[in-house]
Amino acid sequence: MPNNGRYDSVFWVEVDRIKPNPFQPRKTFDEAALASLAESIRSYGVLQPLTVTRKEIERPGEGISVEYELIAGERRLRASKLAGLREVPVVIRTSEDTDRVKLEIAIIENLQREDLNPVDRALAFQRLAGEFGLKHADIGKRVGKSREYVSNTLRILALPKEMQEALSSGEISEGHTRPLLMLMDRAAEQVTLFKEILTKRLTVRDSEQTARRIATERARKGDLTPELLLLEREFSEKLGTKVRIEKKDQGGKVLIDFFSVDDLAHIRDLLSKVERANVDTNAPAVPSDEAASEQSSAPEEPRPDQSDDLYSISNFSV
Repeated sequence: MPNNGRYDSVFWVEVDRIKPNPFQPRKTFDEAALASLAESIRSYGVLQPLTVTRKEIERPGEGISVEYELIAGERRLRASKLAGLREVPVVIRTSEDTDRVKLEIAIIENLQREDLNPVDRALAFQRLAGEFGLKHADIGKRVGKSREYVSNTLRILALPKEMQEALSSGEISEGHTRPLLMLMDRAAEQVTLFKEILTKRLTVRDSEQTARRIATERARKGDLTPELLLLEREFSEKLGTKVRIEKKDQGGKVLIDFFSVDDLAHIRDLLSKVERANVDTNAPAVPSDEAASEQSSAPEEPRPDQSDDLYSISNFSV
């Protein structure tokens, strides 16, 4: 077959003679998926050839040896080894391909097959930008995506390592990274939201609402008096969930977060206990005749700390 600038021919090559692609953007491979692919290959063979480059290397006293370097098809190569194949079909590209072209082809193949997790994709884009000086728009053209897609993907790498690992393993989705990135300048709140996403299985929408609320919290805090801030914290501690007080010109409102029907029922039970405790505490004791006489004749004096109790949580009931 004549050389058309893209490849020379198709051959069967021993799997042990194919070196891995040093620019392979994919770092993790699902073992169960590889085993499934290997079973398919045992039954039907390798249906799509791998892509390699071929190099002839002259070694003194040994003559000329041929090396093959994988460009695309690492999953098929690994699965072929699991299936026990000795040879695999390959498309041989010209050896003049640059390192950048090898990386581009590997990225494009993985993207087309949706084999790259978001973190591996971001790392691959970072290499194209950092090592080869490509602009985000140029990367987008090469992989068939928009400039914004490339830029947003690269932002994932700004997340802490534990969040990137959770994204790679599928514990959180790529959509969850948007609200987490909204809190980059508030590390403690970012970690709190991340843990809530994991433990409470927050949806992307709920996560975004929480992140927006946290992002505006600083401005809102300035509207609350120290007494109301303390009360808000006490409510949150007693109910075991996020409680917000929103102050208005006249009065305000209390917002209580819950994440399930059971969670809401638990909050109701806690509030009911507070109400019963208040009733028991405020129930008047039955005085003796003498004590009653003294109490009725003694003038009532205001307690000196009465104004301080205005914002006490004991004064709130359902």
